[in-house]
Amino acid sequence: MARIIEQVDGTSLIKIDPWLAPYNEALKFRYRYYLSRVEDILRCSESVYSFAGAYKYFGLNPCYDEAKKLKGYYYREWAPNANALFITGDFNNWNRYSHPLTKIDNGNWEIFLPIESNPKLVPGSKFKVRVIGGGKDMERIPAYANYVIQNEDTKEFVPCVWKSQFKWKNTGFKPELNFPYKIYEAHIGMAQEKEGVGTYKEFKDNILPRIKEDGYNVVQLMAIQEHPYYGSFGYHVSNFFAPSSRFGTPDELKDLIDTAHGMGLAVIMDIVHSHSCKNTLEGLNQFDGTDYQYFHAPPRGDHNLWDSKVFNYSKLEVVQFLLSNIRYWLEEFRFDGFRFDGVTSMMYLHHGMGCAFDHYDRYFHDIDIDAICYLQLANELIHKIKPGAISIAEDVSGMPGLCRQVSEGGIGFDYRLSMGVPDYWIKILKHYRDEDWNINEIWSVLQNRRYGEKHVSYCESHDQALVGDKTIAFWLMCKEMYWHMNKDDNSFIIDRGIALHKLIRFVTIVLGGEAYLNFMGNEFGHPEWVDFPRAGNGWSYKYAKRQWHLVDDPKLKYEYLQNFDKAMIKLCDHYSVMSSYAPRQLNMDNDNKIMIFERSNLIFVFNFNPSTSIPSYRFGVPFGGKYRVVFSSDEASFGGYDRIDKSVIYEGKAPGSHSQPYSLELYTPSRTALVLEVIK
Repeated sequence: MARIIEQVDGTSLIKIDPWLAPYNEALKFRYRYYLSRVEDILRCSESVYSFAGAYKYFGLNPCYDEAKKLKGYYYREWAPNANALFITGDFNNWNRYSHPLTKIDNGNWEIFLPIESNPKLVPGSKFKVRVIGGGKDMERIPAYANYVIQNEDTKEFVPCVWKSQFKWKNTGFKPELNFPYKIYEAHIGMAQEKEGVGTYKEFKDNILPRIKEDGYNVVQLMAIQEHPYYGSFGYHVSNFFAPSSRFGTPDELKDLIDTAHGMGLAVIMDIVHSHSCKNTLEGLNQFDGTDYQYFHAPPRGDHNLWDSKVFNYSKLEVVQFLLSNIRYWLEEFRFDGFRFDGVTSMMYLHHGMGCAFDHYDRYFHDIDIDAICYLQLANELIHKIKPGAISIAEDVSGMPGLCRQVSEGGIGFDYRLSMGVPDYWIKILKHYRDEDWNINEIWSVLQNRRYGEKHVSYCESHDQALVGDKTIAFWLMCKEMYWHMNKDDNSFIIDRGIALHKLIRFVTIVLGGEAYLNFMGNEFGHPEWVDFPRAGNGWSYKYAKRQWHLVDDPKLKYEYLQNFDKAMIKLCDHYSVMSSYAPRQLNMDNDNKIMIFERSNLIFVFNFNPSTSIPSYRFGVPFGGKYRVVFSSDEASFGGYDRIDKSVIYEGKAPGSHSQPYSLELYTPSRTALVLEVIK
């Protein structure tokens, strides 16, 4: 019998979401456009993978010229509208015009630099490219520069010749074996206790062991791509192929990643392809003298909200630059994937500004089809290079198919960040009394995600920690944290804060998605905010660090939150909670603020009531037999009151309750989460 082959036309998404049926043609167009783009690439390269190897061609690369029988360096640059290019550096005593590049084809320029006639051109040599075009004669940093350092005196950024000496040790690591992912979001520079900039080596030695011990299995590193302004949190990238030298050398970053792999930790990178800093001295802006080389010409090329430049994804040269950046970080540094910043801004011409996304029409109007196609190409490339790689989209729009395969009409990401969840927690902490929390609304927010698409749940990331906002711990406890975090100090505000901090994090991880994210330090309720050195704070590093001594001090209550976070993750791992089937409600009691549901054959009981503990609370359960409590947020080691005796056995028996065949009665303390399992 002949096998029936289903035609692939990019409309399979409709089977998952019938509301997409009116957009059948739009989905077909999305997929056809992707296929046509692949065809364009294959006309100039044998595969998308080889097309994405431009970093081996452009920039300064060591080589042996067969025709000339000479060792040296080829330096190449794409600058289609420039009139002339010259390479200059300490190897030629910074002579501006002694080493001209020759224009070859497709707007590319090159020069071969033999070692024998350029003996000073060695690893560590500083160099730049002088570009004449558009009425300007400027020294620029090469677009593919892979190591850029800052002069301590002049603050000028200068590229250096870099030759890696690193030898990988942990070569067999596979990120997919870590599923489900517990992601630890971190910033190298502010990960240390000191008032200054932390290094790759310090992070490797001091922070990786903490992450491993806490139970997280993925490290998400921010601000890796070089950026001139430290306070941008790494989101105003200037040099896309250069790991930030303010943290150390490229080999020290490789050592960090290799060490993480040896510990069983995957490492993903916060990659910024949604925009670029507008600096001309450090970045790509007006590189060949025009304002439309890498970016759209103004006004479309200006991102006014972010004060940055927007890439022109319709140009194959720009797509090649960005895809090569993907391959570079995956192969040269062995990152295990990416968290793509600003995906909403990429996909829509309005960048998501002023759009409510309250109707399906919004997903198919005012889109940047070239940006969407670029994301499809990027995700296909990521998973070809490293099949188990992790690809996460920062998107607030809810674009259908964002986390579905390209062949289905999707965009190819593995996960979407559940960005509405942290916004919700901050909203209710700011505007609602505890007794006014609506547990049905909490359930709805945590379950509100597209069917068939995986999500990363989190209750706060770096966004909620920035100056001008507050972390959840600070919203709950604020200045009281300065005076009442000693274990022998009784404080109602601190007790409330610790209890709710635990409940918020626990309900988010078990209901919010298929992966979980935490920003460094928030696992133990890090006080205060994140504020990088800037003119407004006297260029201080006081708030650009993490106070690890707080959680390490056994006299302080921060230890309670750390203990809880570890136990929470251990429980979810042991019972495979995040990878289990969807939770089902058993009892939603908004009057008493009690939420009960079943997932992974466990019964979760959340009592959000600020004051009422119920001695014999009766509710329905799907299983009969004996139950025991396997987890309680009220344990003394978590800063609770030990109101639950774990040795007590509970009986699930008829008659049932709340549409379930059996019922259970147990003591539910206020502001406490309990987890029960059936005793087999």
